[in-house]
Amino acid sequence: MLNVEAVDLHYGAAQALRKVSLSATAGRVTAVLGRNGVGKTSLMRAIAGLQAISGGTIRLDGGDLTGLSPYERVRRGVAIVPQGREIFPLLTVEENLQTGFATLKRADRYVPDMVYDLFPVLKDMLRRRGGDLSGGQQQQLAIGRALVTRPRLLVLDEPTEGIQPSIIKDIGHAITFLRRQGDMAIVLVEQYFDFAKELADEFVVMERGEVVISGSRETMDEEAVRGRIAV
Repeated sequence: MLNVEAVDLHYGAAQALRKVSLSATAGRVTAVLGRNGVGKTSLMRAIAGLQAISGGTIRLDGGDLTGLSPYERVRRGVAIVPQGREIFPLLTVEENLQTGFATLKRADRYVPDMVYDLFPVLKDMLRRRGGDLSGGQQQQLAIGRALVTRPRLLVLDEPTEGIQPSIIKDIGHAITFLRRQGDMAIVLVEQYFDFAKELADEFVVMERGEVVISGSRETMDEEAVRGRIAV
């Protein structure tokens, strides 16, 4: 479904990504692992169209996304849950979810029941302002907002960062549920190997803007991966 091929990305004279390639398939989770500063978030921003690439291609379902705006990519089925969540603190939970309507046809402008099934706390807090929620609740809101867009590709950038263990477990259950539906490809960016290990079917490990290990769960050398991502 998603094919990233030989992507380069620069910030001025500094090169953040070097010939990075990965793929993600419907019904499977691809984990992108690495220490801080290796280019994981730059790669996710490139996939979402939030950062222009200087070489390579990004395709979804065979269609070339490389020159498309973030808005157009969302319409094609790309949704990102950014690092830091980036919910609107002065809008209510309901209004935050409704911001996902922008790219949808009028008939689809409603919050799917699945969002509330996965994260019941959101239904209980519809009138609460986003800024009044805990960090974990904000993360659930950010994932729910992404799901409102009916994505074909869901990109989760460090969803466990700064989150309490009980909500990390809820997020893990949500990812497992979405994978089992079989119609969505999921890219999970993580620093923490144990969380990724439970969920991922494919692994990509990055160092200094490059992919240094890639493969399936079955072929992964766990010791080598841990060695590459240990702080």
